[in-house]
Amino acid sequence: MRITICGAAGRMGQAIIAVAKADPDIQIAGTLEYDGNEVIGTGDPIIASVKDLEKFLTETDVVIDFTNPESALKNLETSKKYNVPFVIGTTGFTQEQKKIISEIAKSVPVVFSPNMSVGVNILFKLVEEVAKKVPDYDIEIVELHHNKKKDSPSGTAAKLAEVAASALGENINNVGVYGRHSSNEAREKGEIGVLSVRAGDIIGDHTVYFAGLGERIELTHRAHSRDTFAAGAVRAAKWAVGQKPGLYDMSNVLSLKGSAI
Repeated sequence: MRITICGAAGRMGQAIIAVAKADPDIQIAGTLEYDGNEVIGTGDPIIASVKDLEKFLTETDVVIDFTNPESALKNLETSKKYNVPFVIGTTGFTQEQKKIISEIAKSVPVVFSPNMSVGVNILFKLVEEVAKKVPDYDIEIVELHHNKKKDSPSGTAAKLAEVAASALGENINNVGVYGRHSSNEAREKGEIGVLSVRAGDIIGDHTVYFAGLGERIELTHRAHSRDTFAAGAVRAAKWAVGQKPGLYDMSNVLSLKGSAI
């Protein structure tokens, strides 16, 4: 299988390259970065400008993208021209941008997930199950990431909140509270709180609290290495090849849809 990696010089891009090199079933067709990046022309394999993406697509079975929302959409549009499956690990998309992704996915297989790790996607399923079992408990989500992370809350935290809200028959846009700052306002019943911490070199910690009278349930995932995300992205890429056009996520890749854990 031949893959092209967009965002190759970033933390995730470098981790994916390492995982791909160690996999005998994978060949790296191309590694790309934004035009003007000082790394272009360096690396192993040599990094090219993303402006040249089309040159690589004829020799590519699947594209993995860890860039930014605007670049990811452009790269997805380009890949669609060549019917090349696309894996999106990029986060920070607006609702309108997500609609565009859904529309393009009608023509080409797209795996779109805010987090590619196996553990986090099992966490999504657990949160759904617990929320249904204790619908009257308060739900709060705390996420920790390194001090260079740009989007807040993280895509994973936002997804956890969406999953919890959906399990309760709610829309996260109506019940989500992001951060808290108040001198005289108590928490309202039914809110789902999401709080972000940015410090040091934390790779990614997510905890979902279900708190009732006299007890609480804590579901936590801690990432020890970016390799787990890279391995998940490569796993998603392998799965995407040969799939019918459609919008998929890691629950499809891991066969978690409809399963009870």
